[in-house]
Amino acid sequence: MRVHRFPPPSVYGRLHVERLDLAPARWLERRPPDNDGFGTVAGVCAPGFDAYARILHPARFGAEAVRWDRAAVAYGRTVSAQTRWHELIGVGDPLYRNDDTPAVSGVWDEHPQEGPVPADVARALISVLAGHTRTPDRCWYGLWDGYGHYDWPDVPVFRTPGRDEILLAGPLDDADSPARGAREVPVEIPDLWWPQDRAWCVGGDVDLVSTYVGGSAAGVADLIADPRLEAYAVVETSPVN
Repeated sequence: MRVHRFPPPSVYGRLHVERLDLAPARWLERRPPDNDGFGTVAGVCAPGFDAYARILHPARFGAEAVRWDRAAVAYGRTVSAQTRWHELIGVGDPLYRNDDTPAVSGVWDEHPQEGPVPADVARALISVLAGHTRTPDRCWYGLWDGYGHYDWPDVPVFRTPGRDEILLAGPLDDADSPARGAREVPVEIPDLWWPQDRAWCVGGDVDLVSTYVGGSAAGVADLIADPRLEAYAVVETSPVN
């Protein structure tokens, strides 16, 4: 049975849906035809930045965010830039299901969120990245057209490795606006964010429990140093998880 989907909105959260001009996103489509970076940091984010960070999505214990390094203590393990959640918790199959993978009492009871950056992590990213662009009031976003809540038949898309993206526009402070408040339709925070000056790019994906950021060395250092984020330095060819 076909699940009911809603007609496309003109505004997504507080972000404008761009239907006429996809020029601001074309730079993300310019990749070598024989090596688009699929499955790597550059493929999820964008190539060519001086530095990159992997931002881990926290696990949960009730409403509390749980860092991976805190969960790791319960397993006698440590966390690095390439740690994969299923390996951290001792599950051999990366295609684990939430309902058949045991949690650790008193430590965590919900796996890290797969998909775009969680709302609480997004707010921390916004506050750090605002200081590393000249155009925080003029930003662009990519939203994967496959989440299934809306029909997007007449809305143009731009291509990234493995994904078709809807182009959105709005200030950086509204990046997390789709997740604010009660909504009739479930919504996701955009997968991609970048400012008009392209000083950095944030990239996520429906299948990942991490978000990746490319930018200046100083910007990435600030992300890694921020105590609200669990972030590690990676390179553009690093595999994603």
